[in-house]
Amino acid sequence: MKAIVLLSGGIDSTVVLALAKEQGLECHAISFDYGQRHRVELKSAAAIAAFYQISHRTILVDPSCFSGPALNSSLTSKTEVPQNRTEKEMSSGSIPNTYVPARNTLFMAYAAGQAEVYNAQEIHFGPNVMDYHAYPDCRPEYFRAYQALINLATKQAVEGSAPRIVTPLIQWDKTEIIKKGLELKAPMHLTWSCYNPLAIHPCERCDACLLRSSGFHGVGVRDPSLKTNS
Repeated sequence: MKAIVLLSGGIDSTVVLALAKEQGLECHAISFDYGQRHRVELKSAAAIAAFYQISHRTILVDPSCFSGPALNSSLTSKTEVPQNRTEKEMSSGSIPNTYVPARNTLFMAYAAGQAEVYNAQEIHFGPNVMDYHAYPDCRPEYFRAYQALINLATKQAVEGSAPRIVTPLIQWDKTEIIKKGLELKAPMHLTWSCYNPLAIHPCERCDACLLRSSGFHGVGVRDPSLKTNS
């Protein structure tokens, strides 16, 4: 069975890939260059795909479509990524300025297209419980709606075999995700999480950095990336 895996280069998508490989799936990874200020994650995605010896392509999305959000501002922009927030603040339901309009909708459209190209039966994506509190396109009901679209709008569906969207981490927190990644011997040392990199180093203050740190603390393991990033 074949699967398209959306691979950002972060912990979540890496664990999703590790889970898919554990199931014996033939994986084809896709990443996206959409002008994100943390484009260093794309190097991680390429390294992770190479680690698993799977096909990988980076799809270029016109960054002008997303001008404004903090994740699409240059590193010298005055648009600031939220910093030093508590997990309670992150899960308050307010949408942070790291939300990128329609990003996942575009990503899923490309993934559905790649599923048809490869005749893949599944599309694997890695939103988790913290994501859907803040980002409307990470909610379970969003993926149910997108599945309904795929069931209507693809050649595969018309022929009776629409690809299935798989979101294995959607009820997991970062500690659970990291624990599973370590169990699967996923290359956590290759992953990148930071939204607001300082040159090639993580800022250690943005939401992504803090959740990563909390997750490793929760399993009682030192973040292996700190060996090279500190």
